[in-house]
Amino acid sequence: MHRAHLLTGLILAGLIAGALFGQFVLFDPATPIAVDHWTRIAGDLVLIRPLTLLIVPLIFVSVISGVTSIGSPQRLGVVGGCTLLYYFGTMFLAVSLGTALVSTVRPGDLPAELSSQLSAEASRSFAAPEQGLASKIERTRAQRQDHLGGAWLNILRQLVPRNVIDDMANGRSLGVIAFAILLGLALAAGGEGARPAIELFSSLFTALMTLVLWVIWLCPLGVFFLVAWTVGRIGLAALVGPLSSYMLLVIAGLAVHGLVVLPAILWWLRRENPYRFMWQMRKALLTAFGTDSSAATLPVTIESAQSEGGCSRRAAHFVLPLGATINMDGTALYEAVAVVFLFQLHGIELGTGELLVVVVTATLAAVGAAGIPSAGLVTMVIVITAVNASLAGRGIAALPVSAIGVIIGVDRILDMCRTVVNVWGDAVGAKLISPLVPDPAERIPAAGLSSAAESS
Repeated sequence: MHRAHLLTGLILAGLIAGALFGQFVLFDPATPIAVDHWTRIAGDLVLIRPLTLLIVPLIFVSVISGVTSIGSPQRLGVVGGCTLLYYFGTMFLAVSLGTALVSTVRPGDLPAELSSQLSAEASRSFAAPEQGLASKIERTRAQRQDHLGGAWLNILRQLVPRNVIDDMANGRSLGVIAFAILLGLALAAGGEGARPAIELFSSLFTALMTLVLWVIWLCPLGVFFLVAWTVGRIGLAALVGPLSSYMLLVIAGLAVHGLVVLPAILWWLRRENPYRFMWQMRKALLTAFGTDSSAATLPVTIESAQSEGGCSRRAAHFVLPLGATINMDGTALYEAVAVVFLFQLHGIELGTGELLVVVVTATLAAVGAAGIPSAGLVTMVIVITAVNASLAGRGIAALPVSAIGVIIGVDRILDMCRTVVNVWGDAVGAKLISPLVPDPAERIPAAGLSSAAESS
């Protein structure tokens, strides 16, 4: 059996075995397993920490390598502009789809007794110390990032870091990317004198990818532990509980965006079979589901895109690290559905103006969402605050931020699903941009974006 097929089979086996172990061995509806249960600790040690160890070095080295290989600032500008256009465009499509679905199906229109019960439990779940959500949101408010202006200012500050070493230590990828782009441009402009440094970063990237290949073989075991903890804590019964309609709507929206919208864009621009490419990216997508983190999955995404997905090295080096930082299609769609659902649950009717606010703010909030588990819950406060401000103008009572507690219990399962869509969106972006920056020995395809490459 081919090594890639063997690894895929092992990761799938880990997913299934983890779900069964969590449901039939760990799950107890009376006493949920602890946040620091041994399965989560084991998954963190086996997979999350080794992958996280590689994230910042890989982003720094790969972006520099990608920028120096692209060469001129003009070509980099074309590539960067097309990449950002794709990222913001697909996020806008995702959040529009989510808003349309939740407004049509209306999963929040539950019986009054059930709505009251869920609302009563929300405050307790929101303030629970083991969730840590209330403290995270308070820190967001203390830094004045709980509104759209504060969120934008935070992004701008990350783009102009004062200390890139501090950004590296704290995992703030946007500042690392900004510095790496500037350093890459400086090296590209340095001529022969900068050639040794360029070759050094290229060699470092090769070494890092060797480490990635080693870590990938830990995925089956790590995924088993992480999925077992998730199912053991929540239980598969959550899929048929009082929030089942909400959960199924989120999953359906993610499926439509991931299986229809993104493949349609890829086929339209590249005239390639998108589902074949999805199969080629299977290791990254399965890892994304198991780890629940697009950032932790980045090393696997880059390796799969280059070795099996047919993406150019230049595109993979530049587009994928940027996508893992700012492109969150699944998170954008989820935030739109979740926010409108919470307003429906509390009997607050949103008009066309408020729905437009949801579309715009959910798109922008997703940009600031870190590629870590449940980051969407924290940035969701930005969307709720913006909608509340719009409602205040009409004299309508605001939705308390603690209402997020309603969906905390089932968020992990949904987070795993939306992380897959986040990573898949990044991969499609790298595939689309590859004709703009083909590798030296690569022949530029005639279809899709290649015309833009010829004109640049």
